[in-house]
Amino acid sequence: MKKKLVSVLLSTVMVAGVFSGLGISASAAENEIYMFISSPEYADAINELIDAYKEVEPDVTINYETTQNDYPTLLKAKLNSGEVPDIFSSTSGKEIDVYREWSADLSDQPLAETMLPSVASSMASTEEGGGIYGLAIKGNYFGLVYNKAIFDEVGIEVPKTLGEVEAACEAISEAGYTPFTTGFSEWWVFKHIWQHFLAAAATNADTTVAELVQKFENGEAKVSDYPELYDNFFQFIDLAVKYGDDKPLETGLDGELAAYGSGQAAMVLGQGAWIEADSLAIDPDLQIGFAGYPVTEDAAQSQIISGSDQALRVAKDSDALQATLDFVNWWYTSDYGTQWFTDVAGVVPPVATEAESDFEIIKQGSALEESEGAAPLGVCYSTDSWHQVFGELMQAYVAGTADKDTTCASIEEQWAAIDGAQ
Repeated sequence: MKKKLVSVLLSTVMVAGVFSGLGISASAAENEIYMFISSPEYADAINELIDAYKEVEPDVTINYETTQNDYPTLLKAKLNSGEVPDIFSSTSGKEIDVYREWSADLSDQPLAETMLPSVASSMASTEEGGGIYGLAIKGNYFGLVYNKAIFDEVGIEVPKTLGEVEAACEAISEAGYTPFTTGFSEWWVFKHIWQHFLAAAATNADTTVAELVQKFENGEAKVSDYPELYDNFFQFIDLAVKYGDDKPLETGLDGELAAYGSGQAAMVLGQGAWIEADSLAIDPDLQIGFAGYPVTEDAAQSQIISGSDQALRVAKDSDALQATLDFVNWWYTSDYGTQWFTDVAGVVPPVATEAESDFEIIKQGSALEESEGAAPLGVCYSTDSWHQVFGELMQAYVAGTADKDTTCASIEEQWAAIDGAQ
């Protein structure tokens, strides 16, 4: 999720495509796909996917553009201008219906039969008539990524309760390591941390994450009503700042990778399996560990989170609709496409497949989910538009320009304003 724009234009010679001063011919338009999606951390993997598809359909051109920063704003500008990308992305769950009017119903496509039921449910519309309006680009595990060797050297266990965090950080600091690398210059890091505390708040309030989020959207709840959010989350962020990077608001994903991959930092915040390959490129012998966040004083609530947070959408009025459908169906049903998720992208496959991942975070995540269970994917119950504002509010808190109560009041206000009308 690098905060930069990566624009990749991968073109093939199109025999039927004739260019003129008036633009490309209809036949060219029918075979030219424009894909504009978030998640630039998967840019290299998607480039490989596109290269593979060129071998299958050499007359199809796929123009690929990705960004993380301000993606919702940029996407809405394109949609409102009528320049709808043939493939675009959104958050799953909440945002499936937000972009329904521009999206094709994929229920009758072959790919719908390959998606895991749990994934397909987060791609389904809740509006009258139903339908599947997205396909998951990935499954994921979210949790605390740590360096096993550092914890072994220091002689401590990974903290499972909030009360154990500071003692662990003190021991790690005394051994000459940085306890946390935070990535707080990236707004999206905060949502990946927040969702763990949100899950605990919902559990302890005997409700679901979806129901709790709905209360905030309706203006029926305050952050201070839930100690897991008002106390524990902010306490954790304070500890991360105290025992983290020297300049937390100047450290992004690249900085986290450098600190963790080089063995300087013991724990990484707000990340997942997507950092594994780059970390191992720095140190192939890095001993990667994966655990739940310490969110309360109940160790059983230190769980990883599992689910699919990003959906790809196909524009229903695309000039290249058939070519686009052919591409995504190949992606989600072919031998190469289904193996791409584990072998190239390094994500939890959102489709039924016998392929096993070589990624340590995914293997450990799968084992933890089986042995200890996993919390629900809370980020899919709010829009990315709200998540970005939330992240920016937390950046102001970390900077010291807003106190906790002011930040909480703004979180409540913006939750209702941005997502309440959705």
